[in-house]
Amino acid sequence: MAIIKPFKAIRPTRDKAALATSRSYDEYSKKELKSVLNYNPFSFLHIIAPGYAENETYIGNKRFKKIKKVYQNFKANNIYRKDEKAQYYLHEKTYKGDVFWGIIAAAHTDDYQNNIIKKHEDTLKHREELFGDYLDITGFNAEPVLLTYPESNYLNRVYRKYKEKRSEYEFTTHTKRLHKLWIIDQALDIQNIEKEFSKMNAIYIADGHHRTASSNYLAQKRKSQNPNHTGNECYNYFMSYLISDTNLKISAFDRLITDLNGNTKQEFLDKLNVLYRIENKSPNQYQPSVKHHFSMYLDGDYYSLYLRKTDYPINNALSDLDTHIIHKTILKPILGIKDLKTDPRIKCLPAINSKKQLKKAVDSGKYKVGFGLFPVSITQLKAVVNEDLRMPPKSTYIEPKLRSGLTIFELDE
Repeated sequence: MAIIKPFKAIRPTRDKAALATSRSYDEYSKKELKSVLNYNPFSFLHIIAPGYAENETYIGNKRFKKIKKVYQNFKANNIYRKDEKAQYYLHEKTYKGDVFWGIIAAAHTDDYQNNIIKKHEDTLKHREELFGDYLDITGFNAEPVLLTYPESNYLNRVYRKYKEKRSEYEFTTHTKRLHKLWIIDQALDIQNIEKEFSKMNAIYIADGHHRTASSNYLAQKRKSQNPNHTGNECYNYFMSYLISDTNLKISAFDRLITDLNGNTKQEFLDKLNVLYRIENKSPNQYQPSVKHHFSMYLDGDYYSLYLRKTDYPINNALSDLDTHIIHKTILKPILGIKDLKTDPRIKCLPAINSKKQLKKAVDSGKYKVGFGLFPVSITQLKAVVNEDLRMPPKSTYIEPKLRSGLTIFELDE
């Protein structure tokens, strides 16, 4: 039984929603960041980069305290206001024909501990603790975790019902993403939505494993400090964006490698030939259209790589993933790359960036070879989780990506 609750969001006033919300801080180039901070005084980025206006650099807990102070100033200046009652928030994002919608709500850390909220990636303890300390000091959560649930006819009807109403927010960003947000405030709808989620024995983390783990870290920390702990305190919850698993879009990450690990081009191709049927596609662009097929760009040519399945055993959900296969058959044994997270010789970039990404990167001379993968399916993702396995790093690039500061969940109420 999943615990998914309404909450009292702190959110920008209607007239400032387009200006206040932002992409995730790390997605901005230095030039973009400077432009926003110089010309948009309402941007949530001023909260995340609190020393910019003073030309100061804050680090560690001092930075977290400064973030809290700027956030409180934003509230004092009525850029952000707190809703008077607990509600759900229906959000829709449209871009290039893709329409994503989901419900912003509060999920409970108990469900994470009890494996009702399931993960497909491992997390790093130092990052859990760092962001947990950030939450503890700032007292708010401004970027929801993306959770996915099995298709629900009832929640679909809720979406259609509210979509007919005037939205609270409607704005298009400079990257041409249209955002709409509706307030779900009718008591019966709130009650039935909570009940619908309570019927679900499994909800999956699509994006935000470290944020979830950090919220759990904070909940355990505060529980140990609170002799009157009940489990209902706000610190037991974390803000989530819940979306049907049929509405997610999963793309792959390209793999770009700087060298052939001492192999000549022919030696490299000969080693690949052991487990792959190779076809030279010449300069014609090639992208894999089914799983267990890969594209490769090397020395001005595209290649297709077809896995020889008779020589590669597929005996569980992990061994069926192309990200696992390419690591076990090419990256590690031939190119000597043991760890995608730490090896400087490999770079993983979302395949959605450009269909010509492999060619551009390799032709630039910075990389020697590039690989394209077929995206992981939601069925594969769930299979890995249900077998209590973990996906390799950079297995999925999942959309929608949400804006920071659209709704804020406070932990100290």
